Amino acid sequence: MQYKITLIPGDGIGPEVTNAAVKVIEAAGVNVEWDIVNAGAGVIEEAGTPLPEAVLESIRNNKIALKGPLTTPVGSGFRSVNVALRKEFDLYANVRPTKTFAGVENKFENIDLIIVRENTEDLYAGVEHMVGKDAAESIKIITREGSTRVVRYAFELARKQGRKKVTAVHKANIMKCSDGLFLECCRQVATEYPDIEFDDSIVDAMCMRLVQYPENYDVMVLPNLYGDIVSDLCAGLVGGMGMAPGANIGKDVAVFEPVHGSAPDIAGQNISNPLSTILSGVMMLRHLDEHEKADNIQTAVEAVLAEGKDVTPDLKGTASTDEMAEAIINKLK
Repeated sequence: MQYKITLIPGDGIGPEVTNAAVKVIEAAGVNVEWDIVNAGAGVIEEAGTPLPEAVLESIRNNKIALKGPLTTPVGSGFRSVNVALRKEFDLYANVRPTKTFAGVENKFENIDLIIVRENTEDLYAGVEHMVGKDAAESIKIITREGSTRVVRYAFELARKQGRKKVTAVHKANIMKCSDGLFLECCRQVATEYPDIEFDDSIVDAMCMRLVQYPENYDVMVLPNLYGDIVSDLCAGLVGGMGMAPGANIGKDVAVFEPVHGSAPDIAGQNISNPLSTILSGVMMLRHLDEHEKADNIQTAVEAVLAEGKDVTPDLKGTASTDEMAEAIINKLK
């Protein structure tokens, strides 16, 4: 079967890591026609926007995309291409697995958890304004519909993957209306899944527990802001952002992307860790029910990491981005 998939190379190191992922996916035997479209800071001068209509049209047609990191202006200008894509296609669930790999230096073993982050509401809805000259106000939006569907997604994911527990993370002790509603929705949905254990935790306490006993957690579901912060914390537990894949899932469209940024300071040097993008590609293949090919890539990645020879500088190696991708391809062969 041939797939037509939108490919957005991205800014900074984006083209390097997406190129590596494309090579690995093709080497695994997946038949893909890549529909390459450009977005981000690099196209603003030519297109007048970081998110040209051609990008949106490609994703609408193909329903699935693999994208590199995009640069978001700080403080002013276009708010975020990533946020715009999530709103345009109602990509309501942001999924970020966190897993320890043999050969990657970290302080923990046996971490294998998934962050499911609500992706369209909360403070990231971007409803904010100035109050006079000296105060700014942001509105935290939590809805029953938005909370219920992302919590149900988390439970369905847990059931599909044979996981045992879902933990809701919140600050309902302080934000009794907004986070209180999120927690209420979690508790209601949990009653529909008696086969899966459910508990909840206040977000600050969860951050402490994650750096003490991360192996105790399985699937966590969080509102948008907490999910963003806690998923980055979890990436730090297993080797950094280069090890952190991600997916944005909607009803009809899915966009897969590395969690890390565009790292313009090392762009063009061919030293970026491509694993976050490659593992995002693995998630994409599982979404397409190409489980055998996804497993083969995962196994090849694990073998390269365990050997520790052909890895990039952030993993204490000397390999280039291309060399690490080639080592994974050789394991596939």
